Amino acid sequence: MSNILKSGLSFKSNREWSYFNILRFIAVQAGIATTILIFVCPTCWLSWEGLKNILPEFLVSFIFSSVLSFGGNLVVFYLDQRISWIEAPIKRIVLTIVFYMSYAFVTSYIIIVIYATIDGQIPSDNIPWIELLPYTKMPMWAALIFMGLFTTWSWLKEWRKSALEAEKLKSEKLAAQYQGLKNQLNPHFLFNSLNALSNLVYEDADKSAAFIQKLSKIYRYVLEVQNEELVTLKREVEFAKNYLDLQKIRFEESLQFSIEIREENNKWLPPLSLQLLLENAIKHNVASKANPLVINIIQKGEEMWISNNFQPKNSTEESSTGIGLKNIEQRYHVLSNQKPEIKSDENEFLVILPLLKIES
Repeated sequence: MSNILKSGLSFKSNREWSYFNILRFIAVQAGIATTILIFVCPTCWLSWEGLKNILPEFLVSFIFSSVLSFGGNLVVFYLDQRISWIEAPIKRIVLTIVFYMSYAFVTSYIIIVIYATIDGQIPSDNIPWIELLPYTKMPMWAALIFMGLFTTWSWLKEWRKSALEAEKLKSEKLAAQYQGLKNQLNPHFLFNSLNALSNLVYEDADKSAAFIQKLSKIYRYVLEVQNEELVTLKREVEFAKNYLDLQKIRFEESLQFSIEIREENNKWLPPLSLQLLLENAIKHNVASKANPLVINIIQKGEEMWISNNFQPKNSTEESSTGIGLKNIEQRYHVLSNQKPEIKSDENEFLVILPLLKIES
């Protein structure tokens, strides 16, 4: 019985039932009964005699309000455990109407019979059941209002819960998606570095040794940032310079680069985004002493401009995994509403990366 009372009278079924809840319920029903009687007989509240005259009506209104509120909470609690507003709204509204209006009719009729019998309006041994039916009209109208309130409250509660769960799932999905994108970087970076090393080994053993030493330092950075969503601009540019220095061991004067940035706080980039662009530039363009590959990294306002002179290799010389630019675009999509911009013509290939900010 105590569980039924909990579900019927408490808006939160898991809240411990207490005297405070009971008193609050009584106060609400008294307020409803008072409001009804103010509209029915506003002058009755102006004198002591009038108050005494409306006391029986007040008690009846209080009983009706309490019974209807109890039933509304009971129906809402029962259906909340079984039928979702989100998954089956039509079924939910139909069963709410059937259950609650049936409950309201039966309980209202019983109250009317008891009140009429106690008040002496009808004999207890000869109750006119059919004649009393019209008196349920007003309680049923009140029940409709109660049902509208309870239905709205129940729907809003489930909608809010569903919205919060959807937002949580969205956040978890984005986190998993971003982690998946970052997991592409380590094997991608390592594969291309080892591929470059394999070519260098046959050309110059001393350069190969220097390349390996530099590569170990650079890969340490890759491991350090693998669990980070963003890194500072300064840190990412330092890594880009080390990466280009590494490539200079291999290409010497065939590769030229310049870096221009301002020292600013609160400027961030997705980790290894510069490295992916530099890697693509080196991989897909000719770099020779006669036609050196020139790479420029320049900060312009809230953007980083990474450009290179456009001198593509033959398509058969290098195969592309398709990870670089697509990976950067997807990570920006996950992290912000900004996106990289790509421009190219017959002389230059340019990628503009928005600098991101972290709100303190």
